[in-house]
Order: sequence, then structure tokens, then C-alpha cells
Amino acid sequence: MKKSLRFGAAAIAAVATLSLASCGFGGSSGDSGGGDGSTTLDLLVPSYSDGTKANWETVIDGFEKANPDIKVKLEVQSWDNLEKVVSTKIQAGEAPDIYNGGPFAGFVGDELLYPVKDVVSEETYSDFQDSFLKNAEVDGTAYALPLIASARALFVNNALLDQAGVEAPTDWDSLLDAATKVSALGGGVAGYGMPLGSEEAQAEAAVWLWGGGGSFGDASEITIDTPENLVGAEQIKKMIDAGATQADPGSTQRSPLMDIFIQGKIGMQVGLPPTVGQIAEGNPDLDYSIVPIPTKDGSPFTLGVMDQLMAFQNDDDKKEAITKFFDYYYSADVYVPWVQAEGFLPVTKSGAEQLSGEEALKPFLDVLPDAQFYPSTNPQWSAADGAFKSLFGQLQTKPAQDVLTEIQAQVDAG
Repeated sequence: MKKSLRFGAAAIAAVATLSLASCGFGGSSGDSGGGDGSTTLDLLVPSYSDGTKANWETVIDGFEKANPDIKVKLEVQSWDNLEKVVSTKIQAGEAPDIYNGGPFAGFVGDELLYPVKDVVSEETYSDFQDSFLKNAEVDGTAYALPLIASARALFVNNALLDQAGVEAPTDWDSLLDAATKVSALGGGVAGYGMPLGSEEAQAEAAVWLWGGGGSFGDASEITIDTPENLVGAEQIKKMIDAGATQADPGSTQRSPLMDIFIQGKIGMQVGLPPTVGQIAEGNPDLDYSIVPIPTKDGSPFTLGVMDQLMAFQNDDDKKEAITKFFDYYYSADVYVPWVQAEGFLPVTKSGAEQLSGEEALKPFLDVLPDAQFYPSTNPQWSAADGAFKSLFGQLQTKPAQDVLTEIQAQVDAG
């Protein structure tokens, strides 16, 4: 069995503050030039941390030194204010030239954004992880640049699995077997942490439904009530009925359940990069490993989340300057320090390679190429997200088919 990972202070700091807030809308722009023959780019970004403004200023300083004829005007807003600020700018015809946000399909529908290939070099375009770039597509064309990523993996309490005489699982059969044996240890220990409560039911649902070959649909259709999704939903019920999970999983929230894992009372639970820092703070002596999420047949998979950069078509005279900025920002020597400072995972292949030596990040970086995403470009995704949060926990007491049918009905009703 893989023994516990030992993380250095720098690696822990790099992941402890990760907090992906995939929200917001964005708009763009302003003056074309600086009045002295230079080009001015307006950059609107959200605040990810107390250091976000300084981190962007470091990037901008380096870029302007390398490109003295281009100035970058930075505006940092809180996530709470970002949507209002962007909407106001767009309505006033002052959308930013470059915007860091989440959902972007509405801008594409209004023909406000440049296609990505128009504002990055081929070298930069080909450096993005394929799965993340595909998630930025609308009708087969990428309109947003992946910016930062998060992924999930299985956190394993090595000591509990050793006591139960089992190895870290790779597929559903071995997961059920291992979790059942860990639960049988008694003493308030649970084999697998199954959070089906409203906090993030859609994420746990994705872990199982997608891990069994299902999906939530795509940009054109939300599909929950399918035979493929039923496979994963029924596996959840099998786990619950076998006593492989904690008590009352239908109403259990992810965050407090992860606290119990950190305390050493859960054998296995799906977690995020910030979990590493939480363990270091809450129980640094915990003997644990991080392994890929088990799936039905053991095939690789992770749930991915990302935010994006996008460029608004305000003034074609700025397109060359925007391209220079993106190419500069995504170069590994510039991009990787920014990602590390904010505590995220890189979305580029070169970034992942440069950070591959960080033991705390490696399990997450390894699964990034296999990331799957919520169908967030579908207008009905918001309804689906809400339906999972309010209804999916019923799997504890209702037939799996009935639960999927109810969720689909709520989505279709809008």
C-alpha cells in the first residue's frame, strides 16, 4: 500500500488557500490607446485572495517591461460585486478587453467574445490540457481560455485500511469491499464518507454517476434520468445498504464530513487540494494517501472545475496586444508562479510538468487530463444543480430510479 505523503511547507501553502469560485459574468473595455501612441488594455479580474492584486501587478509589470508600447489597466473586484460591475460596463459600452470569470456562453450568444484561436499563438493554444480547453467550447469553438483548475481525488486513511487488511481501492468492487471492512472495525469509524446533503450533492453525484459511464448532458441538453446514470445511483445505494458509509448520508454535508475524515474516523473520502492544508493544520500526524477516484471499471476520471480568461471584441486594433498579453501570461515562468501564489492547479501542460515535483499537487495534476466537467454552458444547468442539491439525498430511502426521475422533472420544469 502507498504510505502517507509527507508535504513540505511550501507545497502546503500552495494548496491550502485554494477556493475556486466559478461565478460571475464579465464584460470589457475602454480606451484604445494611452494618448502617446501606446495601446491600453483594460483587465477586469475577481479577487481570489488577499494577494490577488499584487500577483496580477507582478505579471503586468513584467509584461509592460517586455512590451513598452502596451499598458495594462487593472481592476480588481470581489466576486460579490463582479457580476454587477461587468453588467454595468457592458451596458455602457465599456466592457473590459480581458476578463477573468466563470460562465461565458451568454457573451458568445451575443457575439461579444473573440474565438480563442484569434488571440493566442498556436504554441499557447496547444499547451492547454485538452479536456479543459474542450470545456471552454461553444458549438466546437473555444471562446474562453482556461485560467485555473481544481480537481478531486480519493483521500485514504492508511492506518484504518491497514487495520481492516485492505488496499486502497481502484474500482467499485474493491471500494465496496474496503469500505465495508473498515466500517466493521467499529468505534464510530465509517468506511467511506458519502456526502449527499445539499452543500455539494451535485459533486458527489458526478463522482458516482460519471464514474459508472453516465453524464449530466452537454451544452444542448441536460440528461439525468438515463440508464447510464442509474448504474452509479444504484451503486451509491449498494454502498449505503452495505453499511459502507457514515450514518445518514442523505443529509450529510461535505465540509463537516471532511473534518471527521481529518480526525481519523473515516477510511476514505473524495477531497480537493485544500484538504491537504486542512489536514496539515487540523491533524498533521494523520497517516494518509491520495489516490485516483475509483470508478466502475477502474478507468481514470476526476471532476474538474475551472475559471477562464476571455477577450471582448471591442477594438480590433487591440487584438495583437491581447495576443501578446495572453502569450506572455501563459508562459510557464510567468503562469506557474501566479498559480502557486493563488493556490490553484495549472491548466497548461507545461505548468503541470513544472509542478510535477510538488508531492502535494502531483495526485491532482496526474488526473487533470481525465477531468470531466459540469455542463455549465447549458442554461438549464443552474436548475439541475439545484435539483441535485434538494433531491439527490433521497437516495438513502427512495429507489434510485425514482430519484433520477424527480431530478429530471425538476430540470425540465425549469
